[in-house]
Amino acid sequence: MLNQENINNNNNRWLEKFKKNVYSQCGEDGVIEKILEILPDKNKWCVEFGAWDGKYLSNTYNLTINHGFSCVIIESDAKKFIDLQRTYSNNKAAITLNKYVDTKGENSLDNILLKTEIPKDFDFLSIDIDGNDYFVWESIKLYRPKIICIEFNPTIPNELGFVQENNPKIKQGASLLSIKNLGAIKGYELVCALGWNAIFVEKKYYDLFGIDDNSLEVLRQDKTFITYIFVGYDGRIFTRGLNMIGWHKLEFDENDIQILPKVFRKYALDFNPLEMFLFNLYRKSRKIKKRIHNFVGKLLSRIF
Repeated sequence: MLNQENINNNNNRWLEKFKKNVYSQCGEDGVIEKILEILPDKNKWCVEFGAWDGKYLSNTYNLTINHGFSCVIIESDAKKFIDLQRTYSNNKAAITLNKYVDTKGENSLDNILLKTEIPKDFDFLSIDIDGNDYFVWESIKLYRPKIICIEFNPTIPNELGFVQENNPKIKQGASLLSIKNLGAIKGYELVCALGWNAIFVEKKYYDLFGIDDNSLEVLRQDKTFITYIFVGYDGRIFTRGLNMIGWHKLEFDENDIQILPKVFRKYALDFNPLEMFLFNLYRKSRKIKKRIHNFVGKLLSRIF
């Protein structure tokens, strides 16, 4: 149970005070340590997939190397897996697997873990696969980790629900709102949001953390990665916030995304008859262009 020096009941984001990177990227190591300090009945087992070499930006390596945790560490890439094996070569408590984690079948996380000795209620799971994270968590039925750290797309505002298609080849991710809603369905509560990682605990432990309000408006106030787009009455598109495609390090500005030619960027009711005639032609040409684009796209998808 918490004491007063650990938590101010008026500060629902108190866990952020414990942010610390030993090997993690956004302070997860320190927050996870604190959550584990509070949780009862720990078995000191953890799982991470999409693990790279098992050490770089890892959310579990600190637990295994400094806190005596046993682990199941999974990496699908053969070259990275060689580095993963090297990282854990002297750790008898580590199970390293060269597997691709899918949402169903033999390579579902449930079926992969069934071939190990890990308990069903292991302490900590880290999901970070840059895309299909939402559906992998949704697919877990047999195991119930006490803590889950899962990546969300940080460019999506708190108010929006978004989940990419259930396709491992697509790399779009999901909004924090959608992941929080999934957590509620599965019996988990959000306790901390760090950068692009959300940390959940099983609902039965939630009251131990003294968080009165875990709404996204309260727990996620970092808007560093969000781009806002709005439209003036004259049709000009404006942007505010991060004007960058972050994963590609490609900057953009408002001029890159204007839809209306400059001549038509005026309040529509102010068009004179000639301008209105030309604008209607432009609007029709866009509709025709879109139909041609869709037709060509469908044709190419059938061919290839």
